[in-house]
Amino acid sequence: MLQQLWGLEGPARPGPKPTFHISEIGAAAVRLADAGGLAAVSMSKVAAELGFTTMSLYRYVEAKDDLYVVMLDEAFGDPAPVDESLDWRAQLTAWAEHFRESLVRHPWVLQVPVLEAPLSPRQLDWMEAALLAFGSTPLTPNDQLSSMMLVNIYVRGTVQLTTHLRAGDEANQLYSRRLRMLASPDRYPTIAAGLAAPDELDVDYAGDDFQAGLDVVLDGIQQLIGRRKS
Repeated sequence: MLQQLWGLEGPARPGPKPTFHISEIGAAAVRLADAGGLAAVSMSKVAAELGFTTMSLYRYVEAKDDLYVVMLDEAFGDPAPVDESLDWRAQLTAWAEHFRESLVRHPWVLQVPVLEAPLSPRQLDWMEAALLAFGSTPLTPNDQLSSMMLVNIYVRGTVQLTTHLRAGDEANQLYSRRLRMLASPDRYPTIAAGLAAPDELDVDYAGDDFQAGLDVVLDGIQQLIGRRKS
């Protein structure tokens, strides 16, 4: 399956030559997932979407885990071009925002089991685009990879949290009112103090708070860069 994604010649298989490119299978599966969630995707449904028999689909993808790899490669598409005139922080911010947009378009991606490190072409394209941001920093290759993963985990976490969470001023005000009723100062003094502060607690990570949280993550990476310089 990876050989097909990379356009590499694998061992010849018996039977007729392939009718579809592997990316068409990925696109069909993505359409099903976008419409009905990851649970709507099965080998039989993908085959039907393409006018295949289920058995013939196995000539392209041998298992559902392989299908997931093809789906992820198709869903993410190409990363945004890297603007190397920007500093590392601006480049990584743009990468994170583009990554977030991809997850918001295809939230089912967060339900796909992660069984191994990425190896498909577009997943490696995304990895390369993020790592390029650190090119002018003193970070070691392991530092760069860890920093990229930290941003990746932050983006995935916030999208996971907010995908089904009601957002906006009205929802946030409702949450604050309910929290005030439940979080009494004697039992939850820290929460209560946060609610009483001028900039009271805000859980709208689908809005501006995404950037605020990302800035905290990037501040940590900046600290690591400073240590590597010293």
